Amino acid sequence: MDRLESLRDQLQFTYRVPVHTVQLDVRNIAEVDLLPQQLPEDFAEVDILVNNAGLALGTAAVQDNNIDDAVTMIETNVTSVIAMTKAFVQGMIERNRGHIVNISSIAGCEAYGGGSVYCATKHALAAFTTASRHDLVGTNIRVTSISPGAAQTEFSLVRFKGDQEAADAVYRGFDPLTAEDIADNVLYACTRPEHVQIADILVLATNQASAKGIARVQAQQER
Repeated sequence: MDRLESLRDQLQFTYRVPVHTVQLDVRNIAEVDLLPQQLPEDFAEVDILVNNAGLALGTAAVQDNNIDDAVTMIETNVTSVIAMTKAFVQGMIERNRGHIVNISSIAGCEAYGGGSVYCATKHALAAFTTASRHDLVGTNIRVTSISPGAAQTEFSLVRFKGDQEAADAVYRGFDPLTAEDIADNVLYACTRPEHVQIADILVLATNQASAKGIARVQAQQER
């Protein structure tokens, strides 16, 4: 919560806008269901929902998957998005306006070894996002999927369970994406004219061609 409050203070100081923060475990479906009713009046009519909570845990081969980790990934990456969308989309339908932005991954576009569960969750998210767009096609609600490639955030630190050296190695030798790059994609999608719906954005680092296809400076020198 201290990190949320620090960000709130920064946003309020920089942009002179009110900010409301909530600490919530998105896997707690009961709390998610109650969230819309618990928001202050000034924040009750949610127009933009960005489902950004997600994680990968480990790089186990399929025969070595930790089931507890698998359940955590499925609940966080898929179930919580379904619950959050259901919690807020009814109000959007009633007002006939809104935008749902789901942060997916290149892992939702291709699968790779060592990512069987994570890739499965992001493929599921891609299907859910597309189906949501079909369900809402008769409304003015837009649905967008944004799929980042290698973005240097806390993602790899979480994936390697706090191993900073392993996390740093993921991004070594090239210039990765940043959280600000992906936020810029969200801003772009949400500020198009009302008749324009950005369905999918796949964004990669310049030296990245696929999930694992990354040109690194050291590898180039060795050639």
